[in-house]
Amino acid sequence: MAPDARPPPKQWLMGTEAFERRMPHHSGVRALWETKWREPCRRSVYPFHDGAFEDFEPVFLDLIAGDINDGNSPAYTRAFIPRAQLLERAGDKAAAQGDEKGRKQASEFYLRAACLLRIARFPYITGFPDVCDPVKWEAWELQKAIYDKAGSLWSPSPLSEVLIPHSYAKGRDRDAIPVYVRVPPTAGNQPCPAVILLTGLDGYRPDNTARCEEFLSRGWGAVVFEIPGTADCPADPADPSSPDRLLDSVFAWMTADGRFNMSRIMCWGLSSGGYYAVRAAHTHREKLIGVIAHGAGTHHFFAKEWLSRADGHEYPFQLTPALAAKYGYGDDVEAYLEGAQKKFSLLETGILELPSTRLLLINGTHDGLMPIEDSMLLFEYGSPKEARFFTGALHMGYPMANSSVYPWMEEVMSSTK
Repeated sequence: MAPDARPPPKQWLMGTEAFERRMPHHSGVRALWETKWREPCRRSVYPFHDGAFEDFEPVFLDLIAGDINDGNSPAYTRAFIPRAQLLERAGDKAAAQGDEKGRKQASEFYLRAACLLRIARFPYITGFPDVCDPVKWEAWELQKAIYDKAGSLWSPSPLSEVLIPHSYAKGRDRDAIPVYVRVPPTAGNQPCPAVILLTGLDGYRPDNTARCEEFLSRGWGAVVFEIPGTADCPADPADPSSPDRLLDSVFAWMTADGRFNMSRIMCWGLSSGGYYAVRAAHTHREKLIGVIAHGAGTHHFFAKEWLSRADGHEYPFQLTPALAAKYGYGDDVEAYLEGAQKKFSLLETGILELPSTRLLLINGTHDGLMPIEDSMLLFEYGSPKEARFFTGALHMGYPMANSSVYPWMEEVMSSTK
C-alpha cells in the first residue's frame, strides 16, 4: 500500500445496515421486475429512458412465467429481440411516409426498439480481447443499427458515427475508436464548444439521447464513446494508462476536424466513466475547461472490503464478475478483488496528487456501487474541487443530479470564449 493510501473506513457513510444488506431484487427476475425495474420503466427513466412500458411488461411477464432468472443466459437476452424487431419494422414503415410526422414517429419506434435491446444486453458486454457473449453481442449490434436509423432522422443535428484513428495506440490497443458525434447546425460556420461523454459499465453510445439533446440545445457538440473494457472501446482495459492514450487520439482528431472550439471542451463521465473523468481532469487538465465525475469510484471502490458486499447492492445483476472482466481480469474475480486497488486506484497510483482542471463531483450519499467516500477523499488532494451530494440517494444521485450539473456546465462554458 502506498504511504498515503487510505484503508477502508470502519463504517461506510451509507450505514452498516445498508452496506451489509442484500437488496430484494437479487432473488430472481420476478423480484427484479416487481421491486426494482417496473416503476422506473413506467416513468421511462434509467435504464428505460427512450423506452415504453407497454414494450417491456409482456417481456418480463414471459421471463417470469419461464422462470428465466439468469441475466447472462441466452434465453434472457433473446426474449427482448422479437419485440425490438417488430418496432424496427414499424419505424421503417413510418419513415417511408417521407414527411416530418412520419420521421418523428419512426424515431420514436426506433428508440423504443433500441431501449429493449439495451436491457437485452445487460448487465455487461465487451469485445476486448474477444466478444464476451455472442448472443448479447448480437443484441448490441442490432441496437446500434436501429439507433443509427433513428439518429439519421434528427435534423438539423443528425447522429454520425466516426471511426477515429487511434493514433496514440500502444501495446494491445486497437487502431480505431468508434464515437458518436452530434453538432449544432452552426458548427459549419463557427467552431462549437463540445462535451466529451464517457459512458459507463452498461450504458453505451446509443444510451444518451437526452443528454446529447441537452448539449445541442445549448449550442454544444457531443462526442460520445465507451470506456476501456466495455462494448466497442479499443483501449486495453488491463493497462491503467490506456485511457490517457484514448483521449490523446480523440483530442488529436477533434483538433484536426475543425468543427470544435478546442478552448471550450468539457468532459462528463457517467458511473464507471466517472473514474476516467477524474483521471482526465488531472492528466488532460490543460485541454479541458471542466469535468463532471458523476458517480465515480476512485479508490475504496477497488477495495476487497467494499466489493465483498457490493454484489448485493443496487446493481440489477451481480456486479463483481462484470467489473473483473471490465478491468482486464477476465473471469478471475478473485484476482480482481486482490489486485485491482493497487493497480487502478487513482490515489495509490498518484493521479490525485496532480493539479486538475475544474472538477465537479456528483453522487448520492448512499451509493452502493461507488462509495461516496471516493468522491469525498478528492478534497484532500491536489487542486480544490466542487461537489453536490444528494443525501440518502443511491448511485449517481438520481433523479435530482442533472439539475445541478447543467447549470454548472453553463457557468464553466461561459467563463471561456
